[in-house]
Amino acid sequence: MKRILVPTDFSEHAENALKVAAQIAQKNNSEIIVLHMLELPSQMNDAVLGGASIPETMLFMKKANEMLDEVSSRPYLDGISITEIVKMDKPIHGISQVSKDYDIDLIVMGSHGSSGIEELLIGSNTEKVVRNSEIPVLVIKKDITNFNASNIVFASDFSDETKKPFEKFVNLSKLFEAKIHLVTICTPNSFKPTHAAEKAMTDFTSEYNLTNYQTHIYNDTNIEKGIINFSNSINADIIGMCTHGRTGFAHFFNGSISEGLVNHAVKPVITFKI
Repeated sequence: MKRILVPTDFSEHAENALKVAAQIAQKNNSEIIVLHMLELPSQMNDAVLGGASIPETMLFMKKANEMLDEVSSRPYLDGISITEIVKMDKPIHGISQVSKDYDIDLIVMGSHGSSGIEELLIGSNTEKVVRNSEIPVLVIKKDITNFNASNIVFASDFSDETKKPFEKFVNLSKLFEAKIHLVTICTPNSFKPTHAAEKAMTDFTSEYNLTNYQTHIYNDTNIEKGIINFSNSINADIIGMCTHGRTGFAHFFNGSISEGLVNHAVKPVITFKI
C-alpha cells in the first residue's frame, strides 16, 4: 500500500481517521495525502475559474493551508511522508480526482457514527464517496489509539459479483496479517439451509489461496443486526462489505442493507465497490 488519502474538514472525526491512517502508513511505509476540499460560494468559484484572484478567495486559501500545516505536524505523523492538498472543488469530485491523480490505494474517512449517515465527514458527500469510489474506503467511528486488524469480517452472499471486491479485501487482510471471518447471515426473510450456505462459501473460497480464514453462518432477525452482532461476538476489528455504485449500499443475500450498517456499527467499516 503506497498511498492513503485522508480527506479532512479539521473536525475531531477527521482527526480520528488520520490517526488510524498514520498507524496503517507506519506499518506499510505508506505516504499519506491529506486533502481539504474548499467549497467557496458560487461567485468566488466563478472568479477562480475565470482566473481572477479576489481577496476573499486568497484569505480562505491561506487559512486552509495554515490549518493543514498544523494538522500535518501532529506528533503521531512523525516519520511519515505527508502531502498536503487544498483543492477548490465539490468534495465528491475533488476526492475522486485526487484519488486518480495520486494513484490512491485506500481512502480513510471519519464518521459521527450513530448521528446518522448524513452526519458523515463532509456531510452527505461521504455517502457518495463510499457509494462510488473504486478504491476501498475505511470509515472510522471513534478515536483508536492502537489500531489492530487481526480479525476482520467479510459479510456476503458469496455470489459471483462479490469476487472482484473480495480480491481487494484479501489483499488488505495480508497487509494486516489478519484472520478473515467469512459470514453469511440467515434471517426469516432470507433463510438458507445450512448445507446450501456451507456449499456457497466452500465453492467461493476454493478459488482463492486462503490460509488464515474461517466460515460462519449466523442467524438473526435481519442482516444488519446479524453482521453487527456477529462482529461483536468474535470481537472483530473491521467489518467489510460491498457497495453497488448505482444504488448506494450493497445488496447482500438477495436483499439490501440500509445505510444503517455504516450508521450504527461502532467498529470500523471498510467498503469495496462491486
